[in-house]
Amino acid sequence: MSIRRLPSELINRIAAGEVVERPASALKELIENGLDAGAGAVSIRLSAGGLDRIEVADDGSGMTPADMRLALERHATSKLPDDAIEAVTSFGFRGEALPSIASVSRLTLESRVRGAEGWRTKIDHGVAEEEGPAALPPGTRVRVEALFDKVPARRKFLRSARAEYAACLDVVKRLAMARPDVAFALEHDGRTILSLHPAEPPKRVAELLSHELDRHGLGIDCVRNGIRLTGVVSLPTFNRGMADQQYLFVNSRPVKDRLLVGSLRAAYRDLLARDRHPVAALFVEVPTDEVDINVHPAKTEVRFRDPAAVRGLIVGGLRTALDEAGHRSVARDQFAQPAAWQVEPVEPAEPRLWSGPASDSAGARAVVADLSMDFLPQGRASIADPVAPSEPAYPLGIARGQVAATYIVAEAADGLVIVDQHAAHERLVLERMRAATRGHEVARQALLVPDVVEMEETDCDRIEDAAADLLRLGLEIDRFGPTSILVRAVPAALGKTDVSGLLNDLAAELSELGTALSLGEKLDHVAATIACHGSVRAGRVLSVAEMNALLREIEVTPHSGQCNHGRPTWVKLGHGEIEKLFGRR
Repeated sequence: MSIRRLPSELINRIAAGEVVERPASALKELIENGLDAGAGAVSIRLSAGGLDRIEVADDGSGMTPADMRLALERHATSKLPDDAIEAVTSFGFRGEALPSIASVSRLTLESRVRGAEGWRTKIDHGVAEEEGPAALPPGTRVRVEALFDKVPARRKFLRSARAEYAACLDVVKRLAMARPDVAFALEHDGRTILSLHPAEPPKRVAELLSHELDRHGLGIDCVRNGIRLTGVVSLPTFNRGMADQQYLFVNSRPVKDRLLVGSLRAAYRDLLARDRHPVAALFVEVPTDEVDINVHPAKTEVRFRDPAAVRGLIVGGLRTALDEAGHRSVARDQFAQPAAWQVEPVEPAEPRLWSGPASDSAGARAVVADLSMDFLPQGRASIADPVAPSEPAYPLGIARGQVAATYIVAEAADGLVIVDQHAAHERLVLERMRAATRGHEVARQALLVPDVVEMEETDCDRIEDAAADLLRLGLEIDRFGPTSILVRAVPAALGKTDVSGLLNDLAAELSELGTALSLGEKLDHVAATIACHGSVRAGRVLSVAEMNALLREIEVTPHSGQCNHGRPTWVKLGHGEIEKLFGRR
């Protein structure tokens, strides 16, 4: 079969397979074009999650009719004035989006330059239909309809309108966070979803993420080796079952990069259960010559010249913020329902233990049957401890008692604190163990007969490159031929372990994340198990002095707000919340 040159329509459809995967992909490209055009406001309208219609209007610089025709040709762009692609700062630069979208939909492009007439061009699945004058304010308006209608192989793989709308909303949120100086408005099926005015970055993030992040979030701002990290992350106890609220940006570009995701996971490694995820919005600023954004047509992946420096900054910056958070935990709001409470006058009570039927001013009588009933206390009688003297205001207050021999009840200046004594002491023991081994190599157990593990050559290369780091974790290895690794010692804390499985897990993580997390997680799991068995058990009665000592240690221990499994170790009921429970508010 002879080689032939493909027609431009087919080339555009092939390119659309990479650039336009679903309505959210097309929406992303159109919004980015508006932002690159200097828009101060972007308005988006969707129908059926973008399956029926996507419309994006902006007030940017606009295009002349000649530029509009050129913009619909492949690899035509205004964003690369010279050949320095490594210095590009715009969202787009490939010149593929508009022709790709036009080849798989009905596209209407309208634009107007300030001081000139507006112009309209219509394209139906790659075929020009008409063009002529248009009435619109300065800027550009793009309408995409019938996406993939003539590409049934792609159309049938699209998801429901609700799922596609969720993907479109996520795209808008990410771009709105990336450009807080731009106003965004989103309308879906005639209903206003978002209306965002220009704001400072922290305020924009707060508008788009959970509002509870104001109370349960940590601000991040650190610089190292010319790289800056800013943003906000949640406390470990404020987490989600999905990683759908993790927003990562590199030079104000939304990305879904494995290195950044792995770094975020590493920072929370020993603070969250494996199936829980933090809420985060992180902005990394890197010199343009230190990052490659031309990795994929979707432009959601990047490559760093020094990935170790970026990873170290993220893990170090987040761990520092989490350490400084100390004993902070999420105070779960109590949603009391004080409906139909009636406020009645309260008369001073007489100092009596019990009396017969009382009469009130209205003449009504409260009848109590069988006044001869024994109203003796049913609880345990004991001598009351004296009230603790006035002491400095402690964050977790002063212990007042114990409930079910499991929960410590303490009175703080701003409310009532309830502490799970086992979970709290478990975290304290684990942190003591870590502090004792910090800065020292993990104890190793030499194997009587070294194990030889057969692996792929590339996996062996990764393991060999990480040998120094693995040695600090207690794993001693040597290269033993092109496709073999010789294991001489394993961490003593692991005991008898599957060496082959361990090495394969490490190789997979080194390939995906650039670091070996599983070995550290296994060692943490062993330490957590030891801490669990060595801590105060639920059901143990504590003296007031023991309870107060536990509270004081929680206040000064990092990460003591959550146990080794990510659950909170204490909760607080503020005075206002208690008043709601009793209908006083």
